Amino acid sequence: MKPTIGTTSILDRQGMKRSDEAYLAGLLAKSATRFMLLADQKPVINSNAERTEATIRWLTRADIEKAGLPVTNDETLFLGVDRQSGIAHFAIGVTEHRTRNAPGVLEFLRPVVDLRTLAMQGVMSAEDLSIAGQAKALIQWHENARCCGHCGGTTLVKDGGWKRKCWACGLEHFPRTDPVVIMLVVDKKGNRCLLGHEARFAKEPKMYSTLAGFIEPGEDIDHAVQREVFEEAGIRVGEVRYHSTQPWPFPHSLMIGCIGYAETTDITIDPTEIEEARWFGVDEIKQMLAGKHPSNWWVPGKQAIARSLIKSFAEGKI
Repeated sequence: MKPTIGTTSILDRQGMKRSDEAYLAGLLAKSATRFMLLADQKPVINSNAERTEATIRWLTRADIEKAGLPVTNDETLFLGVDRQSGIAHFAIGVTEHRTRNAPGVLEFLRPVVDLRTLAMQGVMSAEDLSIAGQAKALIQWHENARCCGHCGGTTLVKDGGWKRKCWACGLEHFPRTDPVVIMLVVDKKGNRCLLGHEARFAKEPKMYSTLAGFIEPGEDIDHAVQREVFEEAGIRVGEVRYHSTQPWPFPHSLMIGCIGYAETTDITIDPTEIEEARWFGVDEIKQMLAGKHPSNWWVPGKQAIARSLIKSFAEGKI
């Protein structure tokens, strides 16, 4: 089972075309081109009255101009071109402050919903989540990269929003992606897996998930898995196997899913990292996946790579 946030297969990102300003300007001028509007990094959506279904609300150039927003290479972020229709898709990010100076925007800001909420609720398709995630990650980076980290000068938008360049020293800046290891640790016999409960998780009923942590500079994936598991749970991991990856645009991480094979089983948690960790057998994991655990304990939903890792264990595929 793949998580529902991934890489879009609908849009061709056309990386080779991003530096061609005339090409992008031509796409922006087309009446068929579509725009996604994000307010404070939250996508504007279409939704039914019950809020059980949601799609991205794609706007036309006329809609954007009516809202008082400029349609220029500096203001729009190029997401790609639909592989079938050839229609270009862009994203535009606005802030609450911006909306006060462009009253027409308010017409297009309802409903606007946090992307993580949409993902957790499972009301948006995997493709729409993927495209919105791409846009959110880009917009968040632009909001935090307005000044050059080298000289402090203002940076300018380049390559359809996929680069910023300092006007003063010329240093180029690119969207960041933070690599994170997320690992399911299993015992030597493969009969049990280790899950943890963090303070930020729901307490009643409890959610348990895989351990995770950022890869540090100069560190490889295997060592990051071994270090993080020992730091959080006091368990030593030997062999590490790659499982899968998932973009996680909250705001700009790449989750690298791994299976870690434990060499020890005694748990000693670091309370600054997690509140609890414990071993679970296959039967108990299956109950949690099915939402039928006697204590109502549960695991992350289908939007997360953590569930894919846990499900692989339950199905004996590790």
